[in-house]
Amino acid sequence: MSKRNNQAAKTAARERLRIERERQAKRDKAKRQIIVAASVVAVLAAAGGIGYAVVQGNKPSHWEAAKSAKVVAPANTTGTNGTTVVIGKDTAPKTLKVYEDPRCPVCAQFEQTVGTTVKQDIDSGKFKFQYVGATFIDGHDNGQGSKNALSALGAALNVSPEAFLEYKTALYSTKWHPDETDDKFKDDSYLIKVADTVPALKGNTKFQDAVNKGTYDAWAMAMSKTFDDNKDGVTGTPGFVMDGKQLNGGTPLLTVADFNRVVDAALKA
Repeated sequence: MSKRNNQAAKTAARERLRIERERQAKRDKAKRQIIVAASVVAVLAAAGGIGYAVVQGNKPSHWEAAKSAKVVAPANTTGTNGTTVVIGKDTAPKTLKVYEDPRCPVCAQFEQTVGTTVKQDIDSGKFKFQYVGATFIDGHDNGQGSKNALSALGAALNVSPEAFLEYKTALYSTKWHPDETDDKFKDDSYLIKVADTVPALKGNTKFQDAVNKGTYDAWAMAMSKTFDDNKDGVTGTPGFVMDGKQLNGGTPLLTVADFNRVVDAALKA
């Protein structure tokens, strides 16, 4: 091989090496760009995820939102947002106001022992019955059962006052009322199962739809606020008030004899 040819071969080899190095440099640069872009996307995704979590965490819960939602009041109610629930004969001389929380174990005890007497007194016109629903027990364990059951009671009231009273009795019964620490009433299916023991509510699709859709959730929150803001001085349940005065000093009336004694005295006052 002549010196000229040998030199040309070396030159061609160096040129191929230069071209290959340039190609490799371009590939390395592109790879770095891909890595950087992927890192930026990951950071943005993480930031977006954190932002989404923060937004979700700051969103009000369903029940918090229900406090300011438009209230759909059940039938058979009066007053602001339908929070006045009075049942009984117009000829009854006075009204017994009863404060109750659906999850309250003492309310359940009262219903199981004195409930039949209360119903008889309402039917006979001895007094009218005014119901005030509370939900403070939910606050003890971040629960939902009191609120959800109160909403379901609104759905029952929309059917009829009788259905409301019978459903309330069923919810407080020994068979269906859960332990205070068991938030069973948060489940719509459980509330509907209890309602199926009430003739007017059994298989009642309008009632069931209202429970499942939460039609009266905002009403339940408005009703609960009437307990929180009550001027009768009632701070626990069950509470009994007539003529603006608490009966028996706020002590639960857990026997028929005690109930009759204080109510009869209040009716004569």
